[in-house]
Amino acid sequence: MNKSDVKLIGIMLIIVIVSLVLINLNKKEGSMAVVYYEDRIVLTIDMNINREYIVDGALGEVVIEVLDKKIRVKEETSSKHLCSKEGFTNDSLRPIICLPNKIVIKIINKKDNNDIDGVVY
Repeated sequence: MNKSDVKLIGIMLIIVIVSLVLINLNKKEGSMAVVYYEDRIVLTIDMNINREYIVDGALGEVVIEVLDKKIRVKEETSSKHLCSKEGFTNDSLRPIICLPNKIVIKIINKKDNNDIDGVVY
């Protein structure tokens, strides 16, 4: 390895570290969760209250659990139980997607509801 290789590796490491820091700074813990079934809102959940909710999915009931400001799919009816294997999350950048039951759980902040996603001219 010559000096150029060492410099290149150093620059690449700095870029990766800065990217990871920026991604983690943009990550927000949500205070609300919105449950969608086939693009329709079926439930809005306050993540400050520990509780279980039951929503009807395409294959049957989906049990959603909120515990310590985190949310997960506790039980669901599907062949491989992919939704319940995702585990807990409170990250607004990581929704829970349960395709077999057509359920999507998005985590939002109450104040983010009125933010503009984009403008088209």
